[in-house]
Amino acid sequence: MSELAKGAASDAPTKGSMKRKLPKMAWLGGAVLSVGVALFSYRYVTRVGPVPPTVAHNRFLNPWIIVHAAGAATALLLGPVQFLPAVRRRWPRVHRWTGRTYVAGCLAGGASALVLAAGVSSGAIAGAGFGTLGVVWMHVTSQGWRTARTRQWPEHRRWMIRSFAMTFSAVTLRIYMPLAGVLGFDLMRAYPAIAWLCWVPNAILAELYLGKGGASSAVAAIVPSFPSAAPIAAQAYPLPRRWCTSMV
Repeated sequence: MSELAKGAASDAPTKGSMKRKLPKMAWLGGAVLSVGVALFSYRYVTRVGPVPPTVAHNRFLNPWIIVHAAGAATALLLGPVQFLPAVRRRWPRVHRWTGRTYVAGCLAGGASALVLAAGVSSGAIAGAGFGTLGVVWMHVTSQGWRTARTRQWPEHRRWMIRSFAMTFSAVTLRIYMPLAGVLGFDLMRAYPAIAWLCWVPNAILAELYLGKGGASSAVAAIVPSFPSAAPIAAQAYPLPRRWCTSMV
């Protein structure tokens, strides 16, 4: 028994250190992916580099892709920095100003996403997916901004985690697209599903991290945005109206 007790005691610090390291490793991995995708996405602003056919065929490509890429890429670049406690403690002014820039990037990216979603060439389901993402993204980011203005710091943190989960959809989108090809799916056929998969699982994972009950809470966090999303979807996309009103 003593040997077993010693073994269990020696394993405890290892498990504890792994639990402490895991969030840091997750942050580092997310930050690397975010910076990489952000820098690559700035090519739309400079008009240098390849443009995927799913983007090139958008009816409202110019100038909205520039607005979207500039805003979303900037938010993706700054987002990971906002979660560093050291930055908040040592340089609160830097945290505030980068936070304001992040919010501006999210709002610009979300608003332009609505326009681009109405012009997608891959069908109404894809358009509705990206359009709803734009509305939810602006909603949760606005809530994060509002709670910061009223100094509700715990709630501010929760809303900004939700916001970055939506911002990170730019990364997950670029994971699903090549994955669809590897699995043998035609990209144009898979794109409507990817338009939803790139952000809905992110929202669920954010709620799981926040410890509020997983998928049901993710829906509860997103549903407040649907009343404004439904009329937009009904006007912009040729979907049956009952699909849109059922989201309210």
